[in-house]
Amino acid sequence: MPSIPCGAFQSLLMGGSKYIPVRCSAYAAAAAVAAFVPRRRLHFRVHLRSPHFRGPLYNNLPFCQRSYRACNHSSVPVTASNAVKVARPDDETIVAKRIAYLKTKIKEVGIDDAACKPGTSPPLICPKCGGGSSMEKTLFVLIHEDGDLATWQCFRGECGWEGEVQAYKDVKAGFAKKDEDMNAKHYRVITEKSLQLEPVGEKVIAYFAERMISEETLRRNAIKQCKYGDQIAIAFPYRRNGTLVSCKYRYFSKKFWQEARTERIFYGLDDIKQLSEVIIVEGEIDKLSMEEAGYRNCVSVPDGAPAQVSKEPPAAAGEASRIILATDADGPGQALAEELARRLGKERCLRVKWPEKDATEVCKDANEVLMLYGPDALKKVIENSELYPIRGLFQFSDFFHEVDAYYHQSHGFELGVSTGWRALDELYNVMPGELTIITGVPNSGKSEWIDALLCNINKNYKWRFALCSMENKVREHARKLLEKHIGKPFFNVRYGGSTERMTVQELEQGKKWLNDTFHLIRCEDDCLPSINWVLRLAKAAVLRYGVRGLVIDPYNELDHQRSPNQTETEYVSQMLTMIKRFAQHYSCHVWFVAHPRQLQNWTGGPPNMYDISGSAHFINKCDNGIVIHRNRDAKVGPLDCVQVCVRKVRNKVVGTIGEAFLSYNRISGEYEDIDVRDITMRITTGR
Repeated sequence: MPSIPCGAFQSLLMGGSKYIPVRCSAYAAAAAVAAFVPRRRLHFRVHLRSPHFRGPLYNNLPFCQRSYRACNHSSVPVTASNAVKVARPDDETIVAKRIAYLKTKIKEVGIDDAACKPGTSPPLICPKCGGGSSMEKTLFVLIHEDGDLATWQCFRGECGWEGEVQAYKDVKAGFAKKDEDMNAKHYRVITEKSLQLEPVGEKVIAYFAERMISEETLRRNAIKQCKYGDQIAIAFPYRRNGTLVSCKYRYFSKKFWQEARTERIFYGLDDIKQLSEVIIVEGEIDKLSMEEAGYRNCVSVPDGAPAQVSKEPPAAAGEASRIILATDADGPGQALAEELARRLGKERCLRVKWPEKDATEVCKDANEVLMLYGPDALKKVIENSELYPIRGLFQFSDFFHEVDAYYHQSHGFELGVSTGWRALDELYNVMPGELTIITGVPNSGKSEWIDALLCNINKNYKWRFALCSMENKVREHARKLLEKHIGKPFFNVRYGGSTERMTVQELEQGKKWLNDTFHLIRCEDDCLPSINWVLRLAKAAVLRYGVRGLVIDPYNELDHQRSPNQTETEYVSQMLTMIKRFAQHYSCHVWFVAHPRQLQNWTGGPPNMYDISGSAHFINKCDNGIVIHRNRDAKVGPLDCVQVCVRKVRNKVVGTIGEAFLSYNRISGEYEDIDVRDITMRITTGR
């Protein structure tokens, strides 16, 4: 059935194409149309388009399509942009064609068009994010009944895919900007009225009462409810300085969603202003549970626990000197505690030890302790929180939880992460908190190989990196990384051969990837950076962006500020110790490129790690030592063959000494696995 925007309609009798602006209610609009067509029976619906497309989508449906609420929208300003034509009864074929076209276009972008019917908005699984690990249906699609427009948006916090398509026009789709890339002016301005929040009713109060949370606690935390069709959702308002900045919703069935395009902050942020002690939990109900135990100085993270360590940077916990981490006892909860401690500083963090639930399990979280044992038991848990282990003298029993997590691989990186090359994974895997020294004769491709390694790790694990690459111009480094990421040459010049260069669209997508993945550490003047300066900025990159890897390339481009009475060997030992401590403290892998000294009587083979200019400490103090060597003699082997010599691996869990061979693609700068037997055959046949 055709739809008419409230406050505008087209004359049917005159057959004209002009829009008649009217300032009136929906029912007044109906009366006005009836005045023009006294002898014709007219069927129509009023269609109100919500200015904020939010989910679930019941609030965006026309008021007249809601069984529980009448249409009373009035005084809607009319412009040419929101006035549309009223379809005549004989235009139903045209409307059907429009709807068929819209369904065809949304199917092209992966949306299940069969489940999409005009005027309804069933929740679907988003084709971009798959609904996350729980495969939650977070995509809402609305096809307007007049066939004019189809819109969609995924309300999963880590996705935000949205788009629209108009009748006989191309699809416009994209992703909502991540919160860390948005300025405050881009966030939506929301109010309780605009979100249609209302005081909690008896069902919500009873729900919380079962969880030992009082009505007074609900009132102090301004818990609300919101109705979606015949369902009630609990609303948790997120406020800063008393101002509503976001809102998270929960059905009784434990399905969650959060307002799109709103700032992610700690829940309960106003409760920890200028406090020296803060408790951090991972759920709003856990925060309310802490209040029942007498602790208002508690906040909850906005998006729950990650599947493994390292997610987006959490909000700062103020100037608190003591931060008690009371995350869930499960694997994701412990990974969240580790990540929070890494970002906030382990030296000021404590952790709770949840009491036993039965002979085989411990209580999962604060609310479970409150329900099983009462507020006094929960208070005792906080009072008995333990210092987060960093330094000093401990018993092994203080670390048994880490031994267990290591055994069960709860954090996700206990065996290191893959390099992306099958042959090399047998010898070398990247472990957070370690130092890898890279060397090789000039023009062997050390920097190219590291760039390819970072691209592989980002592709498989979404790591971010800080780059202190003094030998590369920014634009040249960007070109190399983009070529590896896209797999096409940057230019149409001789090195690309007949391969087509990357398109402008691929370039734009690649630029976004560059900006999201890499953070540059560079001097803005002509001074050389010192290692202290590099590590200070690398620390900032860890805390601000959550980077997992740091590249320093190369050693001889640093400003080596050593005292007159200090030898180069002593200086190198001290410098490497600083780098290793940084890596371990921030759980960040460091790749450090160091050139070999001038080789005498070089025969063309790969150099030794002890040939590095400066000191033998490069091989003695590193966790991993790798030599990158490129063949230069066609008689010896293929010229595109790169030899990766793993000369030292301190941790036998992540690798061993040996050699791997890779093939270098000069067009894209990518490295691929190569069969050693193929190398032997190519040498034998002379190909």
